[in-house]
Amino acid sequence: MARVRGGRFIWGPSALAALLTLAACEASPPAPKPTPPVAEAPTSPPETPASADLRAYFAQVQASLLSQDLLRTDLGGADAPFTDRNLTENFLKIAFYQEYGPGAPGTRPGESPTQLTRWTKPVRVTLQFGPSVAPPKRAADAARIASFLTRLSMLTGHPISLVDQNPNYIIHIASVDERAALGPTLARELSDVTPAQLASVTTMDRNTYCQVLTQSDPVTSTYTTAVVVIPSEHADLMRLACIHEELAQSLGLPNDSNAARPSIFNDDEEYALLTRQDELMLRLLYNPALRPGMSEQQARPLVQMLAARLLGGES
Repeated sequence: MARVRGGRFIWGPSALAALLTLAACEASPPAPKPTPPVAEAPTSPPETPASADLRAYFAQVQASLLSQDLLRTDLGGADAPFTDRNLTENFLKIAFYQEYGPGAPGTRPGESPTQLTRWTKPVRVTLQFGPSVAPPKRAADAARIASFLTRLSMLTGHPISLVDQNPNYIIHIASVDERAALGPTLARELSDVTPAQLASVTTMDRNTYCQVLTQSDPVTSTYTTAVVVIPSEHADLMRLACIHEELAQSLGLPNDSNAARPSIFNDDEEYALLTRQDELMLRLLYNPALRPGMSEQQARPLVQMLAARLLGGES
């Protein structure tokens, strides 16, 4: 999936207003039958031309990918086998390299090596919806995200959950107009965010389907904060694909590899949702045998051993 990430960062909005259900009740003077209460359905602001245009564009993108048999939702079938050797090399490529160096996402081509970085504190996730996101869509997104967080927690053995207070991980789902005003919010949420990174969110290119910024402690090589930004204009499957990829990636798998198959950590768009190999990479990432701060060279023999155990030596 076309996406943008920054060095130790990955992205989010915050302006969200609670919708109130208004009830109006009238009583007829000496009438025998009082008028029943009338509940006004919560409404969202009218869609702007910019948001409508982006929604139409994303719908076309999803339709085009599906017509090419891309955006698969299976775990990876018989047509996409992989061995413990494949798993080892794919994991090392994805966990120990990042797509771009410091600065604005996308400003440096190629890859740069990095140390193993993951969360050690519980991941406390909160959702922030732009006013344009209707209540039914909010409920659907919240249910999907809660379910996926439970799955990620089970795979990694690490506490990951939705919270109402004191989050260290914020997911913003907002329209193009709402994202344009996110700068001050992101600056509060990410202490080290740069102007270029802010601009990357507030003026997000339409070919950037979603963004995630993670902030880490360079001394301990552990994540401290993460912010994800997902355009609310996405069609249903691409919206879910953004949830799967950015949340999984921000746990400590910052790179993509064209060799990784089946995998969402691959820019070919073949898979939309987390695959079996992706699940195994997350299990490797949080295995106690690996430590934050490890180099690829230090981790390689351990990863080879662990991958062989996971796949029964399918070399």
